[in-house]
Amino acid sequence: MGKSRKSRRASVAAEAVVEAVDGGLAQLIPDRDRARAWTLLIDGAPQSHVDLDDPAFLSFEYQRRLGHVIDLAAPPGRPLTAVHLGGGALTLARYVAATRPRSTQQAVERDARLVQLVRRELPLAPTARIRVRSTDAREGLAKVPDGWADLVIADVFSGARTPAHLTSTEFLDEVRRALKPGGVYAANIADGPPLAHLRAQISTAAARFAELALVADAAVLRGKRFGNAVLVASDLPLPVAELTRRAASDPHPARVEHGRALTDFTGGAAPVTDAAAVASPAPPASVFR
Repeated sequence: MGKSRKSRRASVAAEAVVEAVDGGLAQLIPDRDRARAWTLLIDGAPQSHVDLDDPAFLSFEYQRRLGHVIDLAAPPGRPLTAVHLGGGALTLARYVAATRPRSTQQAVERDARLVQLVRRELPLAPTARIRVRSTDAREGLAKVPDGWADLVIADVFSGARTPAHLTSTEFLDEVRRALKPGGVYAANIADGPPLAHLRAQISTAAARFAELALVADAAVLRGKRFGNAVLVASDLPLPVAELTRRAASDPHPARVEHGRALTDFTGGAAPVTDAAAVASPAPPASVFR
């Protein structure tokens, strides 16, 4: 007996979508445990996970940590103005739209063909107020009005590395310009032993913001393995106690460092300027196996 139309659609929906984009080969892999959820890979490196039925679900551990920052950026449910540097599958923009209705957001994703793929295969909710710019992250940030954003999130990778021009004090000057007074900046930073890039990024942020916190797996902080760390910065005190509680209770627990301990962690690393900036280190091949 032939399949019903509904079951045929379900079979088609379960197939991977593979398409060349500007940044390489994009793959949308269906999540076998969640009916309308997908993982985006670029050249085999996982980039994003989206559940169209539950956009508040965050699968990747570093994105859950950024989700904690979003949750604590304002009282529950209050709309935010947010800028996302690096769009991917727009996971975190969808999260903000789901958890903070009426938020107004801008996402900057350089890969125009990736944006088209995501819009077609993983359409945004009609009520989501998300504007997507297909341009370089720093160029897109420069177009954000002064003092517009409650929150700026940087999660930009090209070939699994953060471009050099998004690691400097001059870049953070542009972030500060776009933020409201007391706004929050959060960045996904990938590094491994000896953690020279991470230490320098903390020093760079400390040169521009009064308050910092770092959320990361203990093994990453000890230099035992390559991984992600979330750096949070503001000119106002951060909700360190609640961030620590949430990070510790996550399915993949993380530590939160701040204050003197975070300063000591940098080991005296110098802030990075445009003139000396380099891309973040490439992850070892074993990371994606």
